[in-house]
Amino acid sequence: MTERAPVPVTLGPRPKPTGSDTDDPRLVDRFGRVHRDLRISITDRCNLRCVYCMPEEGVVFAPRSKNLTYEELTRIARVARDLGVSRVRITGGEPLVRRGVESFVESLAALGFDDVSMTTNGIGLERRAKGLADAGLQRVNISCDSLRPERFPTIRRRGQLAPVLAAMDAAERAGLAPLKVNVVVVAGINDDEIADFAGFARSTGRIVRFIEYMPLDGAGRWDRASVVSADHIVETIAERWPLESVVPTDADPSAPATRYRFTDGVGEIGVIPTVTKPFCGTCDRLRVTADGAIRNCLFANEETPLRELIRGGAGDEQIALALRRAVNAKLPGHGINDPGFLRPARSMSMIGG
Repeated sequence: MTERAPVPVTLGPRPKPTGSDTDDPRLVDRFGRVHRDLRISITDRCNLRCVYCMPEEGVVFAPRSKNLTYEELTRIARVARDLGVSRVRITGGEPLVRRGVESFVESLAALGFDDVSMTTNGIGLERRAKGLADAGLQRVNISCDSLRPERFPTIRRRGQLAPVLAAMDAAERAGLAPLKVNVVVVAGINDDEIADFAGFARSTGRIVRFIEYMPLDGAGRWDRASVVSADHIVETIAERWPLESVVPTDADPSAPATRYRFTDGVGEIGVIPTVTKPFCGTCDRLRVTADGAIRNCLFANEETPLRELIRGGAGDEQIALALRRAVNAKLPGHGINDPGFLRPARSMSMIGG
């Protein structure tokens, strides 16, 4: 596989720095990026042990008492909404392993966000999809890294393919659409299924999103040779089914996926080129971990703690200030392609995608 040279991060015109002294009510960083997307992790626990995310054994989870309550997370979401955040996504670990997630969805939906969504591995979703939709969930992204029943559990180390496929059907019946299927592509593991997943997108109408393997695995085994580039993925699919770029008039410039449709009009795929073509210049995401830390980047090595602030009696204005300071400290890019890059101490399951 041949990779192209890393593409440098491109930022727009640099405006006046923002921070606690700004009159702008929005969450704007020093580089003009307006943050409208909040990812809320509700647990670091998961019922799977995917090879690209967690070690198979010896995982130490945070004590439940250290995790924020749904009420505390809802309060953060409300403050963020007042600062211009319009989209919220529930993540984990695996969010469905935490009890009462339907009530949390209902609380978020009541705040009036434009979009309330969830990323899940699909285990257990089949029986809960309708309840989540009734609570106010609008969309789900379901992770699925193989369409081969015999291979699926070797990547996930637990679970089976059939319940995940059933979860996709149940999600669509419940109106949780458009349904997106997330596939982390790892060289030598599942890169021979790229065309299979493209065919799956065509036959089901679901949007398959191919994600480059990122240095966020709990075992610390990531290396660049395992990365299957977005260009290679697109070229592999186009050899069988020609593709054309999708640039809709209502395109969100901050969306992480580059979208393509099949030229015959049958379906759509996306690629998320985090490693080979960083899209940091348009990133509008902010994350809150289950244990109450604000992360301004998936690959950040610094966090802004909120749990002690909230449990110490802080007012909403103090929470807002903490969010502003976290955004103001955001770097221009994640630096994966820099010689001095240091991978985060936390793995994906601890951060929340």
